[in-house]
Amino acid sequence: MSNEGIQEISGLRTRVIVSVLHRLFAFTRGMTLGVRAACFDAQGRIFLVRHTYVPGWYLPGGGVEHGETAAAALAKELREEGNLEIDGEPLLFQVYQNSRASKRDHVILYRVNVRQTAPRAPDREIAESGFFSLDHLPVDVTAATLRRLEELSGERPKQEIW
Repeated sequence: MSNEGIQEISGLRTRVIVSVLHRLFAFTRGMTLGVRAACFDAQGRIFLVRHTYVPGWYLPGGGVEHGETAAAALAKELREEGNLEIDGEPLLFQVYQNSRASKRDHVILYRVNVRQTAPRAPDREIAESGFFSLDHLPVDVTAATLRRLEELSGERPKQEIW
């Protein structure tokens, strides 16, 4: 992975959206918690998504809602963002503080084997998605996604900050 990736929260539009969402969440949640997954298919390819509202390619995931377990949120987000079903047990990889988004935000990262039930059509949230070989990732993969992939492969020590 020679690409350094693009910054996740950069540009005025993205910073404004993230700031507004996290200010809203401050009133509705004491702390924000999200789940993301490094999803691998049977060929060893990684599944990535490109959202409509922020630049770059990301590991799929989303927020854990009130009354929802992390495991339930993970299964829901993978189904919604990629028509993905988890094959076997998700492996907890690391819990990160996402201080770029908010000092109150945390992300749980899992490593999962998946199968896709059908191709994921673009919509208002997901512009594109797909499986990629680790040596042929899209150009605009986010820097944080690349760091997570390097941690998963053992090329970089696990970090605590997203």
